[in-house]
Amino acid sequence: MTSSRSSGKRREILRIGQPVDVERIVRLINAAFQVERFFLDQDRIATEEVCTRMERGKFILAEGDQALAGCVYVEPLGERAYLGLLSVDPSRQRSGLGRQLMSAAEDHARASGCRFVDLLIVNLRLELPEYYRRLGYVENGTAPFPEEAHPKLPCHFVKMSKPLV
Repeated sequence: MTSSRSSGKRREILRIGQPVDVERIVRLINAAFQVERFFLDQDRIATEEVCTRMERGKFILAEGDQALAGCVYVEPLGERAYLGLLSVDPSRQRSGLGRQLMSAAEDHARASGCRFVDLLIVNLRLELPEYYRRLGYVENGTAPFPEEAHPKLPCHFVKMSKPLV
């Protein structure tokens, strides 16, 4: 998968991440998730987790101006796919790049034979439910937040799904 998409005045190349991209993916995700520091006192992801995820699914990367501008993780699981870690460089947020990455992840899930996409958001991120609703996702339950993450505030995951028809 390699494609070129335009976002505003910039042009990104979308491609599947490779092992050589791991450290850049880690830096991007941790920068994009700095907004969660009000309830979590740690980086969002470590190198080992990105490597493990690459064995099970794919990171779709958006590159522009020789820099990693965004990424999203997608893991096909039968007729469903898990989508997560949507990350856009803070300087590029609100540019439409997140929407492009979501679309590419959904296309990847469809091509893998999935009929639905599932994602989890933390209930404390009040801006996220509406963002994903605009993309066609609906809330369909909750799940516990991992205790080993030691959140500073009580929180849980909100499950959201979308049919890929």
